[in-house]
Amino acid sequence: MGGMPLNDMPWWRWRSNVRSALHMLSDPAFQQDTWLAGRPGYGDVTDAVYRLVEDTWLDNWSADKYLGTIFRDAQEAQLVDAAVLNVLRIMHQVGADAPPAAYMRHQAWPEAVQAAREAHVRMATADGEDPDTPPHSLEVLAIMTGAPGAPA
Repeated sequence: MGGMPLNDMPWWRWRSNVRSALHMLSDPAFQQDTWLAGRPGYGDVTDAVYRLVEDTWLDNWSADKYLGTIFRDAQEAQLVDAAVLNVLRIMHQVGADAPPAAYMRHQAWPEAVQAAREAHVRMATADGEDPDTPPHSLEVLAIMTGAPGAPA
């Protein structure tokens, strides 16, 4: 997200969190090398889902609600809605505190990864970024968004 025009969307911090979550949820190599390996600094699947829905309440209503504030257009919102529904369905089945392997063993995980990938690619491309760069750590995300607790 280094090239992302951070201030061109009114709620760009929320957009950054959604993008970060979708990026991690959409990258099987990252999931293997980071979440399954227990690599620190990136959270886990539950953390990514939380970032996806925490401020936006996308677990309660459509991304359409945020057109022009977080999401650029209806296609972006539709892709995000699909990703959220896929991931939440799995989370409700395996449990929010399940280890990453439980998510990745779920029969619907590949579909959830694909839905997250479609949303991630659309958002990254719209922000002028390469969707195939590795995800940023949570520390880098906090620095980029000026989140409380970010290193000074």
